[in-house]
Amino acid sequence: MTATGTILGSAVGDALGAPFEFGPEGAFTRRFPAPGHGGEMCGGGGWDPGEATDDTQMAVLVGESLIARGGLELPDVFDRFRRWAAADPKDIGLQTEAVLTSGDPWDLAAALHFQSNQRAAGNGSLMRASASAVFFAPCGREGSMSAARRIAALTHGDRAAWEGTAILHDLIRVALLGQDPLTALPDTLDAVHPDHRARYAGVLADDWHPDLATEFNGAVWPCLGSAVWALRTTDSFEDAVRAAIDLGGDTDTVAAVTGALAGAVYGDTALPARWTEPLHVPLPGFGERVLRAAELTDLAVRLTERRPAGEGPAL
Repeated sequence: MTATGTILGSAVGDALGAPFEFGPEGAFTRRFPAPGHGGEMCGGGGWDPGEATDDTQMAVLVGESLIARGGLELPDVFDRFRRWAAADPKDIGLQTEAVLTSGDPWDLAAALHFQSNQRAAGNGSLMRASASAVFFAPCGREGSMSAARRIAALTHGDRAAWEGTAILHDLIRVALLGQDPLTALPDTLDAVHPDHRARYAGVLADDWHPDLATEFNGAVWPCLGSAVWALRTTDSFEDAVRAAIDLGGDTDTVAAVTGALAGAVYGDTALPARWTEPLHVPLPGFGERVLRAAELTDLAVRLTERRPAGEGPAL
């Protein structure tokens, strides 16, 4: 099932990449040179083997809000984020933390932070998009991309983050239809805000390579570009995620985005059991809950069973 592949794939990439975050290029392959031999869910850097990070935790919170509310209620999503942030998660992006702990209202917090900081084009909204991409896929390109922008804007005031998240939503939507998201890129880019279209066209081009990035891959543009590059230059879920982690830098998020895309393309049966079996997602602030592959699969099923109640105004 490609929806399950999207949710599980993102979580698997996140958990695999976390121990290698901020490390050098090629560290994953140097440690695990032969694919298929196991041990890759190694843990380290403060993470237990198979433990997913804030990327997956926030994706789960979005998904559970969509299911509970039968659609997108932004105040509810923000409240879940804020409850989670207050519980001292192991990892949380600096900008996301600043917005969620500011005490400002849900509809002003990110914008006020951006006004004073002028830096909000990180990949923190991109990393959590797997669940919402699955849920809004039936809404078509316009509806899904609009929803992505609105969810991204809860924590990121820079429209660049909104547009990157919207692109990822649409590429996953296309893959869930059984079509090639890479072939659909020109149409997806046509739906991007004109002020941001050219820059995304550059990092999503056939001849772009992560070495050409002008920012650290914690920024939204090279993060998304690297995920698309990993999908384009490999021919399996496993190889795509390995390629993403081997880029170094923000390895958990680049691999989470890659895993969501590759999982949507190849489906859940392409995910190695040795990666899904140790996978677990703690949810700080929500009791002692820990979601494993079975619970993430159930989340994916429930997301596909609930039709969006409406997307609201476009952004």
